Amino acid sequence: MYILGVTSCPVGIAHTYMAASNLEKCAKKKGLEVKIETQGATGVENEITKEDVKRADAVIIASDVRIKNGSRFDDLPTLTVGVSEAIKDADGIINELLEALK
Repeated sequence: MYILGVTSCPVGIAHTYMAASNLEKCAKKKGLEVKIETQGATGVENEITKEDVKRADAVIIASDVRIKNGSRFDDLPTLTVGVSEAIKDADGIINELLEALK
């Protein structure tokens, strides 16, 4: 299973990257392939490509602000959470997404 993610917070510094790291670690522990795009103070990093979107099974958006180019995920199952939730309970978010995809 291939999961995409986007993380972003209002300041775009610590929380954006902490959320991305936690989601990535938890997804990999569960044997999932994952790619997390960060939309932080320095701009978009690890950008999700059109090919990624075509291959993806689902998307997690962990953000407290409107993400850039969110419409690219319109045709994918998407779970949207706050960035702090992804920091505190990334494992729960991954489990919730997997449960919803069954």
